[in-house]
This record gives sequence, C-alpha cells and structure tokens, in this order.
Amino acid sequence: MDDYASSDEDYHYDSDQEDSVEAYENDENYALLSSKGPTTKVITKESLLAAQKEDLRRVMDMLSVREQHARTLLIFHRWDVENLFEVYVDKGKSFLFAEAGVSVDEHRDSDSPVPPDFMCNICMDEVPSSKTTRMDCGHCFCNGCWIEHFIVKINEGQSKRIRCMEHKCNSICDEAVVRTLLSREHSHMAEKYERFLLESYIEDNKRVKWCPSTPHCGNAIRVEDDELCEVECSCGVQFCFSCLSEAHSPCSCLMWELWAKKCRDESETVNWITVHTKPCPKCHKPVEKNGGCNLVSCICGQAFCWLCGGATGREHTWSSIAGHSCGRYKEQEKTAERAKRDLYRYMHYHNRYKAHTDSFKIESKLKETIQGKISISEEKDSTLRDYSWVNNGLSRLFRSRRVLSYSYAFAFYMFGDELFKDEMTDAQREIKQNLFEDQQQQLEANVEKLSKILEEPFETFSDDKVVEIRMQILNLSTIIDKLCQKM
Repeated sequence: MDDYASSDEDYHYDSDQEDSVEAYENDENYALLSSKGPTTKVITKESLLAAQKEDLRRVMDMLSVREQHARTLLIFHRWDVENLFEVYVDKGKSFLFAEAGVSVDEHRDSDSPVPPDFMCNICMDEVPSSKTTRMDCGHCFCNGCWIEHFIVKINEGQSKRIRCMEHKCNSICDEAVVRTLLSREHSHMAEKYERFLLESYIEDNKRVKWCPSTPHCGNAIRVEDDELCEVECSCGVQFCFSCLSEAHSPCSCLMWELWAKKCRDESETVNWITVHTKPCPKCHKPVEKNGGCNLVSCICGQAFCWLCGGATGREHTWSSIAGHSCGRYKEQEKTAERAKRDLYRYMHYHNRYKAHTDSFKIESKLKETIQGKISISEEKDSTLRDYSWVNNGLSRLFRSRRVLSYSYAFAFYMFGDELFKDEMTDAQREIKQNLFEDQQQQLEANVEKLSKILEEPFETFSDDKVVEIRMQILNLSTIIDKLCQKM
C-alpha cells in the first residue's frame, strides 16, 4: 500500500517545482493515462445523415453501385464497411449481391416492354402499362399492389428490407421506386419510410448506439475500435456500449445485471426471514424468536421447539421441553446456516457498495461549488489563470469513486460460488482475492485523499499554496488512474 498511497510529506513544495508543473501535465505517461479509452464520436441529429452518407459513399465508390444498392448491402452487413469489403474480396461481387438481395439493372434492358394492357398477377386485374412498375429483378406488378405491399411492410417494421412480391424472389425493392410511389398519395408513409432508412444507420449498426439518456438527448455514439467499452455522450451520460446500462467497470455486463437485480428485488428480504425466523408447524407462518428460551409460541397458539421446529406442548423448563428431544441433525439447520452465511456476505459487500455510491452522489454536488471557487480565483490579481487541473481532478474523482463502488459488486461474484466456483481452486481464489482487496484498499485510500483535497478552499490560498495543491491533485490523479486500470 505504501507504494501507492503517499504521505503528506510526499507533496512538499518548493519554488523549483513551479516551472515543472506544466511539464508534468504534458508528461507522456500522464497524457497516456488521461486519454486512454476507446475512440468514439458523438452523432447528433444534424450529423446523422452526413455520417450515413460517408459510409454509403465508400461502398458506392468501391463497387460502382447506386446509393440504394449500397444501402441495401450495408443494412445486410449491419453497416460494417470492412466486413462488406472482406466478403467482396473473398467471395466476389456476384455472391455479395445475391446474398444481400441486390439485383443489377440488366433486367430492365433485356426484358421486353410491358404490354399496353397488363394483367397483374397479384390482383389479377388488367391495368394500362403506365400504371405498372418493374423492379430491378425484372418482376412487374400494378402500382396499386406495390403501394399496398409497401404500406404493409412499413407498418410491420420491415421498411429497411422490402422484398419483391414475386414468390421466392429474394430481391430488395428499389428505394427510389418506393419513395416515388408512396409520395403520390401517401406522403406520411413516405416520410416514415425515409425516417426508418435514416435510423437504420443506428438501429442496425453494431458500432453505433443511441445514448440511453432520459429524457433522450437525441445523440448516438459511434465507437471505432473496441465495442466492449464504456463511453460518454456529450450530454454527460456515461454508459456501457455493450449492454447500454450505466458504466459499471470493473464488473462484466453479466455481473452488473445480476447485482442490479439482487439489489432491486426482495430476495435478500427472503434471506433475512430464512435466517431469523422459523415456520410454525401448524400455520406455517414465520415466527421470530424474541427471548432466550427455546420454546416459542405462534400467534395461532401452537408451541414448538426453536432448535428443530417440531410441535411441542407448553410445559418446559429453561433446559428442556417436557416430552421432547431434538438432538438429531436436521437438514433445515444446514440450509439456515448457509442462508445466514450468504446473507452476511452479501451485506458486507452491499454496505460498502452503497457507502461509495452515496459518497458519489454527495461529491456530484461539488462541481457547482468548485466552479464558484474557480470564478473567484480567476478574478484575483494572480499569476495563475489556468484552473483546468481542478476540473480534471474532479473528473478523476467521479470516475474512480464509481469504479471503487462497483469493485465490491465485482468482488462479490468474482470470489463467490455463483459464477466462478469451478474456475479456480480455493487456494487460487484466496490469493487472487487478497491481491484484489489490497489494490482496492489502495484505491480507496487515494480516492478519499483526492476528495479531501478538492474540498479545500483554494480560492483563499496564496499562489504558492495553490501550486502545491495542483501538484498534489496531479500526483493523485496519476496514481488513481493506474489503480483503476488494474481493477
């Protein structure tokens, strides 16, 4: 622990340090720790169309196809341009198109013209050729049937991949044709269709997800590398990109799901009843013991032995119950002991989890207070003008407090019997748990120290004292970053 948690003497300041503070902030290792994380991009409502057009243009240029065909290919491949190109290189253009339901234009040129009086094979009516439409696949039907088909598919949520009406035809309908036919008499459906096509960039894209903020900020986040990461929207919401829950490192998504459910439901209330009560042998209602005597009475009037749960009479002494013996081992006692042990273990981790969660909520109010301190400091006649280190330190505090809180949920499952019972021996589990708890204690000590320093009234301090505090915050931020990465 001494390797990480420095004493107050470690922060001794002298005048020679002032010139090195800026260099320290620009130090390569510090910058690496500060910027370490996934490469992300916030997509607003205004930039959504531009982001989609960028991917469409890449496919159009590479494959020399029209926009609607590029969109069909990208939707099929969940907007993964690299994966689409890999299939193209490995299996060829024909396979790529056929798999996604894209038909080339050759049918329009090679097929004979539509006869003046055309019989639609859907409604079986004869219609003039001017009221028919042929798709890229070569199949032709009357406009009325096409429109009804489009409306049904859009209402069913299939607007992103509307297939041709011909039996066993896998081709996707030309989006330009869908727009044209719908806009004539059903403009609201055309708008709905356009909106679904636009939102498919997020709904079907494994690298883009909506921000889960409530109320919704309207933004989406795109990750460029690791999809199993935690991201932050420009609205301030931090969340897990994989499960869209709040950021929960070091817990896995499964751990956090189980922990959240455990804290939310009444399972631990049931455990408490199991540990501290026993069922009446007559009415089966739980009875709590409130005295030292092992003869207890239910409100229904039934007396029973607390040790074994068996029904008895009321005659007894402090040492025995008349006509009753319960020296034999009962399986229920084993179950109760196990439930008691599990409950105490859960309470140990939950109490510490909640303590740090409560601290996080209290410290969240620091932001407004610190902004006020910064404003006062900037108005002073001082050589110090840049106070970004305060906000950076506050961000470190919020992140590390959250990690510290969730580390108890992580430890509950990592070193328990629920998820990893067969993954390691008891000896291995003990060694790993001791190492983890040592790092956890180091992180806790440094987080508390950072929290205390940030609460200092630095707006009233001299410049020398402020520089000293800045150095302390920078040191602690570096230490805390390293410890968080190890959790």
